[in-house]
Amino acid sequence: MKREASFYRKTNETEITVDLCLDGEGIYNINTGLGFFDHMLNLMTKHGLLDITIKAKGDLEVDAHHTVEDVGIVLGQCLKDALKDKSGINRYGTSFVPMDETLASVSIDISGRPYIMFDCEFTVDKVGDMDTELVEEFLRAFSFNAGITLHARVLYGKNNHHMIEGIFKALGRAIRESVSIDKRIKGVMSTKGDL
Repeated sequence: MKREASFYRKTNETEITVDLCLDGEGIYNINTGLGFFDHMLNLMTKHGLLDITIKAKGDLEVDAHHTVEDVGIVLGQCLKDALKDKSGINRYGTSFVPMDETLASVSIDISGRPYIMFDCEFTVDKVGDMDTELVEEFLRAFSFNAGITLHARVLYGKNNHHMIEGIFKALGRAIRESVSIDKRIKGVMSTKGDL
């Protein structure tokens, strides 16, 4: 049985629908109104072997902040719901992704304890139509709503597009590893007996 979830969120600032399948093939249908953000989410989906549909309408006439953050919220809610009781999952996932001159890393613990560490120094304010500071905002909203610990870091790099692309690819691959089922795991991967 595939692990799937769908969430809908409507506020005065955004209207967002997300469908997520953890046991997918990397199929995406994503439209947030932000071309660069869509591209990054497509990369995350493909490298995570997830199936994701996202339809988002936001107050882009103000800026991209509400749309990016709220997509993170809803995607995080979907991940948490799709994992159910977390039985049999690896729990941890880490990926290092080289992107030309850049090396990015993301590590995840599906712990039930939301936390984020973000270590990346961007040198421009925007890439495409997205503020670079919104990368951290997306990851924070995603991790806190999914209930996961997330560490994202760019070890080195010069091109800001490459830095962000490396983070999103690494995120997808870390998700794939952490949600994968290991049949040897009985219950959850914790001596507490709960995640």
